[in-house]
Amino acid sequence: MQKLRLRAAREGRSMQAVANDLIRHSIEIGNRPRDPYRLDLKGWEAQTRPGVDLLDRDALFDLMDGR
Repeated sequence: MQKLRLRAAREGRSMQAVANDLIRHSIEIGNRPRDPYRLDLKGWEAQTRPGVDLLDRDALFDLMDGR
């Protein structure tokens, strides 16, 4: 409220006029089409190791030294 009051005084306008302009601007920004967000994940090359059963959780835990 204080910022609105200061801005209205600085611009020589009523608080209502400033508030209405801010609301209009906010609605205008919200109605603009946005570019679709694209998530670009980078991974790593998985290497199989002989004798490692990926379905055996305990064996995998032991291979990772308890991490």
